[in-house]
Amino acid sequence: MNDPAMGKDTITGSESGDADQAYKREFWDEANLKYAEPHSRAQKVARLVNKIARGRERDLLDIGCGPAGLRLLLDDNIHYYGIDIAIHEPAPNLIEADLVEKPIEFNGKQFDIVVAQGAFEYFGGVQSQKFAEVKKLLADGGTFIVSYWNFGHRNARIYEAFSNIQPLDEFRKSLASYFKINASFPASHNWNHNMSDRKLLKAVNAHVNMNIPFVSPKFAVEYFFICSR
Repeated sequence: MNDPAMGKDTITGSESGDADQAYKREFWDEANLKYAEPHSRAQKVARLVNKIARGRERDLLDIGCGPAGLRLLLDDNIHYYGIDIAIHEPAPNLIEADLVEKPIEFNGKQFDIVVAQGAFEYFGGVQSQKFAEVKKLLADGGTFIVSYWNFGHRNARIYEAFSNIQPLDEFRKSLASYFKINASFPASHNWNHNMSDRKLLKAVNAHVNMNIPFVSPKFAVEYFFICSR
C-alpha cells in the first residue's frame, strides 16, 4: 500500500469504492510497483527520520512499505525493516502480511522509529486496534511518524481503495488517545489534491514543515504527525 497522492489513480466523489476487493494482495502486487522509485513524500519522511536518528544506530519499521523504496534514502546507521501485504523481493528484514486481517508485528521486535506513510487510509474499522499495535512496537523513547490524507481539501479527490475516510481532526483525536503528538504539519500543499510535479513547488514543499493559517486546511494534500509513547 502506498501513495495515491501521486495523483493519477484518484477519483472524485467516491466514499471508498470497492475497498474490500481493492485491498487484496492481487491489487497491491501490481499497484506497489508504481512506487519503486521513492516519491516526494518518502523523500520528506527520510529527511525527518535521518534528522531524528542524528547518526545513532536505530531500528526502523516501515508499515505498508510497498517495494521498500524508503530504505534507499536512509542513512547507514538506520536498520530498515518493512511489512506489507505484497512483498516483491523476500528478505529477512521484510514480512508479507495483510495488515488489516493480522496484527502489525515483527517477530516480537520493538523499534526506535516506526513509519506509516499512506497506510491508515486503508484501515477502515480497525484504526484504534492498529494504533494499539504500533504502540506495543515502539521502544521507550521511540518515534512514530504517521501520515493521513486531508479529506478537508478544497478539491478532495478520494482514492477508490480507501476504506478509512474521516475528517483530519477525528484522526488526530484518535491518534492522541494512544500517543503524544509532538508535531503535525502538511506533507505538501497543492491546489489539486495530489502532490505537485512542478519543480519549484516540490522544492518548497520538501522543506516547509509548518502549518500555514487559512492555507493548510484547504490546500494541504496530507499531514504528518510526529508522535511518542
